[in-house]
Amino acid sequence: MITSNAITPEDMRHDTRPAVSIIMPAYNVAAYITDALDSVFAQNFTDYEIIVVNDGAPDTDELERVLEPYRSRIVYIKQENMGVSGARNTAVKAARSPLIAQLDPDDLWEPDYLSSQVAAMNDDPTIDVIYPNAMIFGDSPEAGHEFMEICPSEGEVTFEQLVTQRCNVLYSITARRDVIVRAGMFDESLRGSEDFDLWLRIIKAGGRIAYHRRALLHYRRRSASLTCDVVRMLRYTLQSLEKAERTLNLTTEERGILKREHNRFQATLRFNEGKQAFLSGDVKQAINGLSEANNFFRSRKTALALFFLRLTPRTLLRAYNVRDRFIFKASTKS
Repeated sequence: MITSNAITPEDMRHDTRPAVSIIMPAYNVAAYITDALDSVFAQNFTDYEIIVVNDGAPDTDELERVLEPYRSRIVYIKQENMGVSGARNTAVKAARSPLIAQLDPDDLWEPDYLSSQVAAMNDDPTIDVIYPNAMIFGDSPEAGHEFMEICPSEGEVTFEQLVTQRCNVLYSITARRDVIVRAGMFDESLRGSEDFDLWLRIIKAGGRIAYHRRALLHYRRRSASLTCDVVRMLRYTLQSLEKAERTLNLTTEERGILKREHNRFQATLRFNEGKQAFLSGDVKQAINGLSEANNFFRSRKTALALFFLRLTPRTLLRAYNVRDRFIFKASTKS
């Protein structure tokens, strides 16, 4: 429900519609959200509304305390936990603007994020969704790198380019609200890769996704966040691919690509599950996972690791620990 002292969509119906609705799902982000909001209020484009959805956050008391100075400037919606898809859908439904801009509450925008994104969409009405580059920061080995260095985008964004990861859509998109609604919005049954699932549906419905290489977002990577849990993310990606195979009207060629990429993601999942089992001391499961993965990848390095894992698992684990401590100067075991 919407709290009593929030600015609700109903209260604002008689006002001029803003150009952009900024949607921010909030769950365990009380420590970060003020910086995110300040980055919005520092925008050189000011025709917007901000919709913060408290998705049954366990830190609600602290969240509402830090939001108090902003309450006259945001739409604050409080609901039972529905996951990020449910929170985003709630915000999209409440949005009054023809454009939706997504910002996670632990990330930051450059001051010209909105002006650049909106100008690009106004200049080219064929663009339905547009995403920028980002600079990664936080407690991650990727900090200091640009998003597109690690997750590239090359060529037109097509079904094949999305599934093969030649184009990786950054979540902080600006999109036409009606395109999101027509595509069916975010799938609330998915607890991860919900954005990937939506991009596939938008593309198959005839929508156009575009990008540019300006780093307009500061993308925080936290070791405790879902996107840093490789095994869970791979499982969610596989769910999205399996859903696409069941529900989308695919060509024969697209089905072939989807099957091949599903096998690749499944092998990558088994590799990471095997790695986790190895680090937890479960040698049998480690061998099973890595063996299944290497049936696909045919990697000499993995084959060699399997040889030593079968022969001297404790020696291999010690070697791995030494590498972490003296080469990477950090733990790489997650």
